[in-house]
Amino acid sequence: MNAFRFRRAAIAVTAAAVLPLTLTACGGDDSSSDTAADKASSSAPADEKSSPAADDTAPMDGPFGPACASVPQDGAGSFDGMAQDPVATAASNNPALSTLVTAVKKAGLVDTLNNAQNITVFAPTNDAFAKIPKADLDKVLADKEMLTSILTYHVVGEKLSPKQLESGTYDTLQKSTLATKGSGENYTVNDTSKVVCGNVPTANATVYIVDTVLMPKA
Repeated sequence: MNAFRFRRAAIAVTAAAVLPLTLTACGGDDSSSDTAADKASSSAPADEKSSPAADDTAPMDGPFGPACASVPQDGAGSFDGMAQDPVATAASNNPALSTLVTAVKKAGLVDTLNNAQNITVFAPTNDAFAKIPKADLDKVLADKEMLTSILTYHVVGEKLSPKQLESGTYDTLQKSTLATKGSGENYTVNDTSKVVCGNVPTANATVYIVDTVLMPKA
C-alpha cells in the first residue's frame, strides 16, 4: 500500500514539473509568431515609401524654355515635324527662324548643315537678328565670308545635352570656341545669349534656340 502511494505521488510530481515546460514552449511559439508578424508589418510601409523615389530622379527629356510655346503644335514646323528633317530644312519650317534660314541660304550652308552628323546648332531667333542695327545686318548678309564665319560659329560638331551645357567650352565649326553655363531650364552661351527653347531634336542635330546672335572670338 505504501509503495502504491509512493508511485502515485511520484507521477503527480512529474506531471507538475512537465506542465510548466509545456506551457512555456507554447508561449514561446506565440512570441515568435508575433515577432515575425511585427517584422512583416513594419517592412511593408518601407517598401511603399521607396517606390515613388524613382519618379523623382527622371532626367529632363524633350524641349524646354519659354519660346517653345510659340512652336507650331503640328505640321512640319512642330517638334515632331522638325525631328523628321535635317537641321537646315527643319529650321526653314519654323517661322521664328526665318531670318536665320535666309542667312544660311545666302552663305550657301544649307547642304553643309543638312549633311553634317550629330551636331548642335545654337539658332538665333528673328528677334535676335533684330537686335543688330539694320545697316550692320545688311552689311553682314552681303559679305559671304563674314556671314559664313558668324553662322558656323553657332555650330558645335557634337550633340550637346542640357547636362553638358551646365559648364562647358566647345569647339565650333568656325574653329574657335564658345562657352555655356546654367542649370535646370536656364542656360546662356558666352554670358550674353540666353537659350529660350532648348533640346529641340532634328534628324541630324540638337537645336538650342537663342535670343542673341553670337559673334566669333576671332
